[in-house]
This record gives sequence, structure tokens and C-alpha cells, in this order.
Amino acid sequence: MPAGMMIPARNMPSMIGVNGNAGGFGSSSGLALGQPNMMEGQLHRLDMTQNTPEGDMARIRDDEFDSTNTKSGSENQDGASGDDQDPRPKKKRYHRHTQHQIQEMEAFFKECPHPDDKQRKELSRELGLEPLQVKFWFQNKRTQMKTQHERHENTQLRNENEKLRADNMRYREALSNASCPNCGGPTAIGEMSFDEHHLRLENARLREEIDRISAIAAKYVGKPVVNYPLISAPMPPRPLDLGVGNFGGQPGIGGEIYGAGDLLRSITAPTEADKPMIIELAVAAMEELVRMAQMDEPLWMGSLDGTNAVLDEDEYVRIFPRGIGPKPTGFKCEASRESAVVIMNHINLVEYLMDVNQWSTLFSGIVSRALTLEVLSTGVAGNYNGALQVMTAEFQLPTPLVPTRESYFVRYCKQHADGTWAVVDVSLDNLRPSPGARCRRRPSGCLIQEMLNGYSKVTWVEHVEVDDRGVHNLYKQLVSSGHAFGAKRWVATLDRQCERLASAMATNIPAGDVGVITNQEGRKSMMKLAERMVISFCAGVSASTAHTWTTLSGTGADDVRVMTRKSVDDPGRPPGIVLSAATSFWLPVPPKRVFDFLRDESTRNEWDILSNGGVVQEMAHIANGRDTGNCVSLLRVNSANSSQSNMLILQESCADQTASFVIYAPVDIVAMNVVLNGGDPDYVALLPSGFAVLPDGTGAHVGGMEEAAGGSLLTVAFQILVDSVPTAKLSLGSVATVNNLIACTVERIKASLSCESA
Repeated sequence: MPAGMMIPARNMPSMIGVNGNAGGFGSSSGLALGQPNMMEGQLHRLDMTQNTPEGDMARIRDDEFDSTNTKSGSENQDGASGDDQDPRPKKKRYHRHTQHQIQEMEAFFKECPHPDDKQRKELSRELGLEPLQVKFWFQNKRTQMKTQHERHENTQLRNENEKLRADNMRYREALSNASCPNCGGPTAIGEMSFDEHHLRLENARLREEIDRISAIAAKYVGKPVVNYPLISAPMPPRPLDLGVGNFGGQPGIGGEIYGAGDLLRSITAPTEADKPMIIELAVAAMEELVRMAQMDEPLWMGSLDGTNAVLDEDEYVRIFPRGIGPKPTGFKCEASRESAVVIMNHINLVEYLMDVNQWSTLFSGIVSRALTLEVLSTGVAGNYNGALQVMTAEFQLPTPLVPTRESYFVRYCKQHADGTWAVVDVSLDNLRPSPGARCRRRPSGCLIQEMLNGYSKVTWVEHVEVDDRGVHNLYKQLVSSGHAFGAKRWVATLDRQCERLASAMATNIPAGDVGVITNQEGRKSMMKLAERMVISFCAGVSASTAHTWTTLSGTGADDVRVMTRKSVDDPGRPPGIVLSAATSFWLPVPPKRVFDFLRDESTRNEWDILSNGGVVQEMAHIANGRDTGNCVSLLRVNSANSSQSNMLILQESCADQTASFVIYAPVDIVAMNVVLNGGDPDYVALLPSGFAVLPDGTGAHVGGMEEAAGGSLLTVAFQILVDSVPTAKLSLGSVATVNNLIACTVERIKASLSCESA
């Protein structure tokens, strides 16, 4: 009897086929044996016929089973024929798998459907079976599972096919019963007007894009995005969610939180029901942004002085009747458009805009905090094409006299057919209605076109509706003119920052000029330190409540805002209690003159009380823009008193068409030597002070700061360590000292500039 051969029951008909080959045998779930066909090298399943008693299935002769030698297929056939022809069946000992053996192999199959030789031997030893028995059981089990899977797939496909057929019939019936809205008679596609046909094609294209984004979003949502209502459909108001989620001091998807205002702390990631609406809103906003950037009259009209484009609000409502709804009562519309060519590759520019940390750093003078609540899509093809993010941000002006603007919006990035990239924001305030909201972003953002030599052309559209009743009278003209938060400020900041980044990566630095830092690593470290200094200054000067400052009341000076902060375990700041004092005032001097006066080290002792009348000398500098005033400098104050040690000051001065800054901080000499040699700048303690200069909004700004007429709005801010012990109590004397310091500085600046203007 060949090893591994099954003996048929007495009443079983012969299993030998006409061609002399043994018939195939199948298996039930408990069947553990198979028969190898040595002629073809394949496994044939054992199939008992209906006359075979269930108790006789899957049996084997233990006394004749040989695991080391398998007989040929022809011997198996002879053995089977001999048994069938023998009229006197011999009584043999049979063995069938026990329930325990089947359960153990079933459990092992779930973990490992393809055991190797070692695993089969181990399993056979544990179950008291031969390795070949285990091998054949697993082969049969895999075949059985494959058959069941295919049967299930076939059923699913059949159901989907039936559903599609039913939909097709329903659409055919609807088309056959269509009627003309004018005459009531039958109509056909060919009878449409050209405009109607064009609109149908446009709707189909938009629907296709929505479906594509929905499919992408479904990967992150966890289930397919269902059909959604029109944007213009009224949404039921809901109370503001008070959950915090990844917000309020915890790292979010975008990384570090840049502060968190009271309103923004209460906003959480969107719900599953919100996501279809967000996707549709983003697609519609993208279409609106592209048209707003490309259209001219009658949507955009020239201003009286010919320098700006003014949005016709009535024409806007006619062209874009849908969107985020009518303008709230008491809100004012601010709309502007600006274009510029910047020195940055279009791909890198898109990455900066879509990364919340890089975006906040790039626009640190405008963005006081930003957070990505949820990423609905990361894009396709390895880039940000199709990326969709739900975000919150707070926008600021560098003064304590203008309230910040908080916004909850979705950001959508898309590459268009002509290669142009577009990034659009649109408010989601309808999803989180709040009586405290003072700002709404209609579709705003930029179009980015690739140009030669790594440049990009950027067309920026900024369109917001805002309640500006909290703006101080000094800044009302600037804010209402659109220069405070408009497209011109965004583009000017972007242009200046792109020049700064290009300077940081420059390698062909001439070594002839005195004081120029040519060490590449030293330049990068020093510019990174200056960047952190600027961010820290902007965080302490605006009216933002997003940061870790506490505003003090009863400081004795209504026009000076004093805040305090305790610094503990922060290597970038000295430990202890820090006071920040800021004030803003008007000067009858053009911004360019104010900026040049404040950045010039030769006139520094006219206003800098802390230099004690010492001579200020520039030791090193890094140019970071076309304007000679845009640079990072290392200054040394040579004290007039020989008993006092000299002091080093790190200073960055920068100016663009809409704003200018002079920001500085005393630094340790040893720490700066490490930075200049390319060391890590993150461990250099800084307390920045400085100035922000803005035009007052009354003059013309055709050529930017150089040709600006009118007066200036100057903000002065100091950060001073008043106690090196963080747990110490703040004394009123410290507050009075800081108030006196800022008041004296203001008087000195006014006196010096008044003498110059006279």
C-alpha cells in the first residue's frame, strides 16, 4: 500500500477514471490529507463521493504510513485498483484527525497560512501527526479559503452591477420624461442654449474635482464622503464647542502652537458631518480665488490715485452669489490685490505656505499664532497638489493699539492645468458660529507662477470682512486703507523674507569688505538667532493675548501697556521675571527717515539710554536684501566708563513697502563667538527690544518706504529682566522703572527727529 494513500470504503464505487488516472478527492473543513501527484508535481484535493459515510472520511493507515518515502502515482493507482477488485476487504486500522488537532491547526493557520518545514515538524510533533499530513492539511485549507474569498468577491461585484444597472435605467427614464421649463414640451440635450450647455459642462467639471478630493479625503476620514448639500444651503447654528482636543498648549498636527487666543482655544477639529461641506467650500473658494486674481474691470476698479485696485462689492455679489453668506451687520469689507516677483522656487514657496510652522515664521510680523487642527488630505503624487487643511490663525499689527484678528479656516492647495499653483483660505465660521468673532476670511490667498532662474510670480488676493471698532484712532486711517492687513503687506513681507532666505544660502560672499561674515555656517547660525529674536519681539509687542504674557493693570500710564512673564527652563531666554512694555505714537516724519535714524549706530546714543553714552561700533554684518538697511549686525558698545565692560548687541533692521523694523538684544560675548563659528544659536539667551515703523495711512506710497509721504506710526517695545528668580514677587518699583525707561526713550526720539525735521 503506497504511503499517504487513502483506502476507499467498501461500498464506494471505483474512483479510477477512464484514462486510468485516479479521480480527484476533495476535502471538508476537517479534512487534513492530500495526495501528491508525482507525475505533474501538483496537489490534488481528495473528494469523497456522496456514498461515502462521513465517519470514513480523511482516514489513513498509521501502520503503513512512511514519511520518508512517497510512492509514485502509478503505484497509488495500482493499489487503489487492487483494493477495489478484492472481493474480501481486509480489516484495516484507520486514523482521523481529532477535534483538538483540527482546532490547533485552524488557530495556527490564522497566524501563519504558509508554515515552513521547521514549523510543520514542530506542529506535527505537538499534535501527533506526520509532517506530510500537516503539509497537505494546510494546502487544502489555503485552497478552501481562496475559493470562499473569490465567491464573496463575485457576490459583491454582482450586487454592484445590479445597482449600476438600476441607476442607469432610472436616469434613462428621467431623461425620457424631461420637459422644457418654458413651453412644457419634451426637450433634449441638443436643444439647450449655448450658455446652459457651458454651465452644465462647468458643473460636471467641478463635480468631478469634488469627487476626486472626496476620494482623497476618504482615506483620512475613514469612510467615503457622502453627497452633500449646496454651499448656499442654510446651516443650523450650533453652540461653540468647548472641547480643546490638540489645542491650547498641546502640539497639534502642524507642530508647535504659536499661542492660543480665548476664541481660538475653544475651536476643535471638524466633525465627520462637517467634512463634506468643508471640501465643497474649498473647491468653490479655489475657483473664486483664481477668477478674483485674473479678472479686472468691472470687478476691480482703479483707485483715485491709480496705485491700488478697488473691489466693486456689488459686482462681486453678482459674480459670486454663493459662498459663505452675506456680510454680517457692522462688518466692513477689506479687499485688495497685489503682484510681485520673488526670489524663491515655486515648489519651495508652496511648501512654506502649506507648513504651518514655516508659514508662521515667514510671516512672523503678521501671524502671531497658527495651528493646523486636522489634515483632510496631504495631496497626491508626492507634493501638495490637492492638500486640504483645517487651520486656525491670529493676525496682528505690531502695535498694542490694534486688536488681533482671529480666524478659523480651511486651506486648499491645487496645481492647475497650466502649471500654476494656487493656495486659498476660506473661513469656516458658519461651522462654529460665535458672537465673539470679529473677522471673516472670504476666499483669500495667492497664485504662484514659475519663472526663470528660480523666481516666482505671486499674485495675492486678500478679502476679509471685519469689525474694526476696536482700532485706536491713531491707526484707523492705516487699517481702513487696507495697508495694515491687505495683500500689499503680505506680498511685501514675502518678498523681503525671500531675499533674506536667499542671502542665508548665498555662498559667493566677497571677502574684501570689513566686517562681512564669510563663514557659511557662521552666517546661518547668526541669521537663525536673529530670526528667533524678531519672532520673540513680535510676540511681545502686539495686542495678541495668544502668548504667555500677563497684562498688568494700574501701571500708571494709560498709553503704555506693560506685561509680565515668568521664564523657567527656557534655554533661549534668561530665567526669571521679564517685563515687556510697549507704546505707540505718531511722528510728523516720513517712515524712511525714522527707520534710518533708528538703525544708524552713529546716532544710537541719542536715544539708547542703556548704552550710557558709549560709542557704538559695528563689528560684523550680514546683508539680507537689496536695501542696504536690510541687514543683521553685531554691535559693540564701548563704554565711556573704563570700569564697565563692553557690551555686544545683536541687531536686525529690515524694511519693505509697508513696514520696517529695528530689533536688537544684548548678547553674551562667549555665546556669540560660538554662534559665529557655526554653533547652535538656540541656547543663546535673548530679551529683544526695538521699534516697528508704519506709515500713518495719509500719504502716497507709490514707491514704498523710499517715496512715502506723510507721518509715521512708531511702536517702541522693551523686554527687561527685573528679577532672576522666577518665583519672586513683582514689585511696583520695577514697573515704574520700565515705564520711565520707555517714556524717556520716546522723548529722546521725538526731540532728535524734531531737530532734524526743523
